[in-house]
Order: sequence, then structure tokens, then C-alpha cells
Amino acid sequence: MTSDPGTQVPDSQALLSRVDTGVPHPARVWNHWLGGKDNYAADREVGDQILMVAPELAVIARAERQFLGRVVRMAVDAGIRQFLDIGTGVPTADNTHEVAQRAAPESAIVYVDNDPIVLAHARALLRGTKAGTTAYLDADLRDPETILRDARATLAFDRPVCLLLLGILEFVPGLDHAYEIVRTLTGALPSGSLLAIASSVRSPAMDEAATLWNGGGGTTITLRSPKELEGFLEGMEVLEPGVVSLPGWRPEPGTQYTDREVSQYGGVARKP
Repeated sequence: MTSDPGTQVPDSQALLSRVDTGVPHPARVWNHWLGGKDNYAADREVGDQILMVAPELAVIARAERQFLGRVVRMAVDAGIRQFLDIGTGVPTADNTHEVAQRAAPESAIVYVDNDPIVLAHARALLRGTKAGTTAYLDADLRDPETILRDARATLAFDRPVCLLLLGILEFVPGLDHAYEIVRTLTGALPSGSLLAIASSVRSPAMDEAATLWNGGGGTTITLRSPKELEGFLEGMEVLEPGVVSLPGWRPEPGTQYTDREVSQYGGVARKP
């Protein structure tokens, strides 16, 4: 296990005492959809209700995990060895550091999330290679300056970084505010860095799912159009095939769901 010296993972019991088990949380509902066990009754109840109106969300959860792997492998192939993963979620198979360090053991990864459950499991995210570095920040996407300040303890911002914003942008309600946050983050990155996004898009089923989710008392979700998602990549070199349904983004042998359109779109852009 290799971790940044400044990374402190508090006692798990103290963290769990901060969890409101009666209110669903995106990271835990996502964990439920992936078949994990790090969730509570409120997460499962809302998650199952949502699956009844939008069963493809279980597919989306898996498609996004595969998209993450393809993006990280592409970044490593391009020579990038630093990753900033905001909205980490509960650890599962093929986390960012596992994919990156499998190909390039010296890779450095900073994970960011604001859920005590995720932080309680951060030790699993810090089990990297001896040659590499992994760190975890208990921080919120809506405070990008803090993320950038603390990430500098692990990442060198004079070398390219791959910024991952997967399944998190929909939790910032105002489009202009969301654009501003992303531009603050990418503005701090050097030339040659990559920005990868993935977010839910509007459809009748997803609209109904969002209504159910927003009635559950958790962080509200805002669905956007593919065109609005393209705005997050504005000013950067958008890599082919652009912002598309996740399974259609550079599929590899074994990529699932390439025969269907899923309501989760993603894309990658390079900073000039």
C-alpha cells in the first residue's frame, strides 16, 4: 500500500456515526445497483423504486464503470501518469488506481468524495503499488479551489493530469454553475491534460427516475441534454467520437451494451 503522507483516514466508526442512514445517498444507491453491500435500507428502497421506472440504470452503472476503464487505459497509453477522480463512490472492482497502476505502476491517483461511507472505505482505495501513489480527499465538487489546493500535495500540476468527473455533474443543479466549476478545475491543469465526463441525459424514463430520486430527500439531480454536456468540454480538443452514449465511446473487445443506446453520455477532451 502506498499513500500520500498527508492523507489521513479517520476511524471508521467515527465516520459511520456521521451517516444519516434514513436519507439515500448517490454513492450508496450506485453501490446497490452494482450489487454491492455498502448501502442502507433507504438507499435500496429508493434505488429499487427508480429501477422500476428506469431499469437501464443498472446497465448504466456497469457501462460507466467500463467507460472509466477505457478512459484510464487511453490516458496511460498517452503517457499520463496522474489522475484526479472526483466523485469516487464506494470502492468496487477496477477502481481508477487499479486500472492505471496495472498498466503503469508509478501512476499517482487522488480520489475525492464527500460521503462518510466512501471515506470509511478509503483504505481500500489507498492500496496501490509500491511504485505509485494514491490519496483520498474528503471534499465536495462544489468547492473546486479546496480540491485543487489539497490535490497538489500528491499531483504535480506542471505535468498532465487526467480529470475524471463521472456520474457527478448531474448533482450540481445550475448549468452555468456546473460549467464554472469544471472550468476552474481544468484551468489549473497543464497543457496535455484530459477531462473525462459522464452524466445522465434526459429521456422519459430518466425524467421519471429523477423525479423519484429528488423526492427521496437526498442531493437533487438535474438531467441535461447531450448538447449541454458538450459545453463542459468547450475550449478543449474533443476526442473522437465526441459526447456519445457510453458503450459507443471507443468500445473494446468485451465492452458490454454496444448494441443499445443508454441514457448516460460521456466524452473526453484534451487541454491544448
